[in-house]
Amino acid sequence: MALLDFFNKRNKDPQAEMSFIDHLEALRWHLIRAVIAILIGAILVFIYVDFVVDKILLGPTHQNFISYSWFCDMGHFFGIGDTLCFGSVKAQFISTAMTEQFVTSFTVAFVGGFILAFPYVFWEFWRFVRPALSQKEIKKTRGVIFWVSLLFFMGIAFGYFILTPFMVNFYFNYKLSPMITIMPTFSDYIENLVYTTVGIGVLFQMPLLVSLLARVGFLKAKFLKKYRRHAFVIIIIAAAIITPSTDPFSLTIVTIPLYALYEASIALATRINKRQEKEAKEEWS
Repeated sequence: MALLDFFNKRNKDPQAEMSFIDHLEALRWHLIRAVIAILIGAILVFIYVDFVVDKILLGPTHQNFISYSWFCDMGHFFGIGDTLCFGSVKAQFISTAMTEQFVTSFTVAFVGGFILAFPYVFWEFWRFVRPALSQKEIKKTRGVIFWVSLLFFMGIAFGYFILTPFMVNFYFNYKLSPMITIMPTFSDYIENLVYTTVGIGVLFQMPLLVSLLARVGFLKAKFLKKYRRHAFVIIIIAAAIITPSTDPFSLTIVTIPLYALYEASIALATRINKRQEKEAKEEWS
């Protein structure tokens, strides 16, 4: 029933109601255009796949990666010496299947295409949802495409420049015995990299999701404050799932910004709830 109500709200003209099949047809074309945008991005990434792999994906395994100098300079700035200066990493990867590199190149292209096309993909989703909103709701959600895209790319940048260097340095320097040589498969590295970039980008949408739920009256700031401790535990669990490595440093690095986003969500929900209470009082007066 909720789905039918949503479809009915999408009709701007009450005299020209669309059938359920018409709504599905409209959704189908939005999805088709979104997939086409992803494919265009994937083709572009595939054309330059050598550069993408050598300079971008394998960038955190190179000793001259920019994040390593950032961390080292930060340690010197705060007077803790070379604590944040990473040691040398001898990263080597193997391919255990004849088709592994070929298949992985398509994986890289598809994920890269999705990242490049993300603003357009969300825009298509927004075009489908927008007719169901009132003019007041549309006004309140102005700039949503910009903020969703900004948070997504901020999450990817955080995962790539901050979390991935810690992951790479920890895994390649941690040894149970000098007789053990660390040589993971390239596909395994790509899988971990996707989790620490795209996964974090999705988690960075938390404030907008909470803001949306607060606007529709489904979530209150009091509820978020009451269960703050429970949320902290859930955030740690989510960070442990997203973080490929098991070291406490990576877990802490992921947990801190996610909890900061939760606190930002509380601030947004509080502001929205106060505005709603003010509007309700004005209506009764």
